Amino acid sequence: MPKLNSIATKPSFSVGFIGGGNMARSIIGGLATDTSIHMQVFDLSADTLNSLTRDFDITAATSNQQLVEQCDVVVLAVKPQVMQPVLSELDASQTQAVFLSIAAGLKIDSLAKWLDRDVAIIRAMPNTPALVQCGASGLYANKRVSVQQKEYANIIMQATGLALWVDSEDLLDSVTALSGSGPAYFFLVMEAMQAAAEKLGLNAEIAKQLTLQTALGAATLASQSDDSPATLRRQVTSPGGTTEQAINTLVDNQLIEIFGKAMQAAYDRARQLAIELDSHKT
Repeated sequence: MPKLNSIATKPSFSVGFIGGGNMARSIIGGLATDTSIHMQVFDLSADTLNSLTRDFDITAATSNQQLVEQCDVVVLAVKPQVMQPVLSELDASQTQAVFLSIAAGLKIDSLAKWLDRDVAIIRAMPNTPALVQCGASGLYANKRVSVQQKEYANIIMQATGLALWVDSEDLLDSVTALSGSGPAYFFLVMEAMQAAAEKLGLNAEIAKQLTLQTALGAATLASQSDDSPATLRRQVTSPGGTTEQAINTLVDNQLIEIFGKAMQAAYDRARQLAIELDSHKT
């Protein structure tokens, strides 16, 4: 397929997915209704390929190399531990594609080394709500990535939710600590709220439904409001009221400091994982 030389309002381009797991499936599902995008996928599992081609308008490729040769964007959607052998088998000498990696922890330098080429590479750090098109992704591009290729990446990652660019690759570790690991923080808060509600006498199903709807409502209100979360909190915290008592208890028990420590721990582990993965390079 010919490469585009300028960005149209809605560019037509091709995307190839190396790997067809859950995150790739979520992106494919988000892009499936856009007829301007031609998609191909290769996976070692015949069942995975059959499922994707049955459920979406996507072509099963015969090899990863086919995607490199035919697509404008190659999404690297295999697990970090198997990325090196997958990339080492590719011949990227003639490609004009941009490689978009959604594998956690793998640095651009490692990806380029395994490809044995100085090629255009973008790293994306998505999170699991991408599976329901409510994800949040951080992106970083190396210097070989063109404006047009960044636009392609925007379209691809915005198909699963929010996509924001960071100024340095190291900041993707911060994204990991915030939005990458963040859904689990909220799940834990929901878990704690449901358990506390049950102790207050509500049955499990009512406690669960009220907890989930409260979380959804708070997130929706915050995302649609021009006010900051801090302002919204103050607006519902009446002096001497029930909410003030709950908030004071959380603050007195150092909830803010606990979240700071938790996210620092996630950040530190993200950096350590990158070092461990890098140490396995050949």
